[in-house]
Amino acid sequence: MSFRSGVRFNVGHFGRREFRTDELVSLFLHELNQGMHGICFSMYRDGQGPGDVISEEQVRQRMEILKPYMSWVRSFSCIEGNEYVPRIAKSMGIKTMVGAWLGSDLDLNEKEIDGLIALARDGHVDIAAVGNEVLYRQDLSDEQLQGYIQRVQVALPHIPVGYVDAYYEFELRPWISEMCDVILANCYPFWEFCPIEYSHIYMKEMYYRAKKAGRGKPVIITETGWPSHGSPQEASVPSEVNFMRYFVEAQRWSREDDIPMFYFSSFDESWKVGAEGDVGAFWGIWDKQERLKFR
Repeated sequence: MSFRSGVRFNVGHFGRREFRTDELVSLFLHELNQGMHGICFSMYRDGQGPGDVISEEQVRQRMEILKPYMSWVRSFSCIEGNEYVPRIAKSMGIKTMVGAWLGSDLDLNEKEIDGLIALARDGHVDIAAVGNEVLYRQDLSDEQLQGYIQRVQVALPHIPVGYVDAYYEFELRPWISEMCDVILANCYPFWEFCPIEYSHIYMKEMYYRAKKAGRGKPVIITETGWPSHGSPQEASVPSEVNFMRYFVEAQRWSREDDIPMFYFSSFDESWKVGAEGDVGAFWGIWDKQERLKFR
């Protein structure tokens, strides 16, 4: 979509100057073309979702689109075609954070852990992420998660191993920071009902809270973003303008302050409406037809 309107607003990170929306599109494209540290890989096209087996060709096609814009890619699973993500990325010279998706299905957990270890031993994993928001969802106990993390650390002694969750879980559960090699924190002002005007300040606060909880260990923002469409979450309002504003501020901060950040997400995915409501389908930089949203 191309913008030519005269709507004006402030971008706090850039001072008090007002920007027209067409100027913001230019800023968005500039930041995108500067290159992101990392991006979260979106596996599923329309009609697809978790449980569907995705082809290597589909993964490769999407990776080719993303390749010019990132140094790292993050995957969320090691089965059902997700294993192609790190393999293809490494073949293209892209670094990888590879996730084993853990949940309440213990049999699937075993497949995920075995898959992560196998990918790492084959040289496809730069950082191993054991679980994503498992504690937040209450799918596993602390003790169960500790066991999975320890298994991966023992199997992969030369690869940094961490666990992904909301930034505040590292404050609530100090054992995560003590056990993990790296702090992998999700930071979403949107889901905490933050107005866009304060979102950049709040994201920075989330990061520094995780950093304090990490007690000197490296901290990576594993997810952050803002949806371009959908229903407001109290003071958090999805819109194309807010999407671009959040992206620009996040990427500039990441680059200027050398903050490792994986942006969420690469492509819109319709299946996510089931868990997140209508906003779930609109987190991508590219739409579900794999077209850049703003150009």
